[in-house]
Amino acid sequence: MIGHILLGYDISLISLMGVIALSGVVVNDSLIMVHFANKKRKDTSAYDAINQACLRRFRPIFLTTATTFGGLTPIILETSLQAQYLIPMAISLGFGIVFSTAIILVLVPALYLILEDIKGVFRGSRY
Repeated sequence: MIGHILLGYDISLISLMGVIALSGVVVNDSLIMVHFANKKRKDTSAYDAINQACLRRFRPIFLTTATTFGGLTPIILETSLQAQYLIPMAISLGFGIVFSTAIILVLVPALYLILEDIKGVFRGSRY
């Protein structure tokens, strides 16, 4: 929504298609980070596992974001009438992936550790 507001476009059905495309990228990045942490969890603590996952997955997540936004920038900035129907989808996907990268790299690890703490409370131990 922020991208649409900044660029002065209304949200349309085509914008929602961009959000659907965005959800695939976000789920994939998050899932791979959590999967990597779960594999490391067998050998180390939850904190060390998610820390290693963040360090190992930062570059692929950042490169996915940079290349996707960079590839969509020409479509977002296009002034041709023939591309007008694609611009709202490109805005949703481009700005959404930039926002979701911050969520994936900050919120997912925090929620992973919160979930581990909650499981520890029910098991009777901290880790």
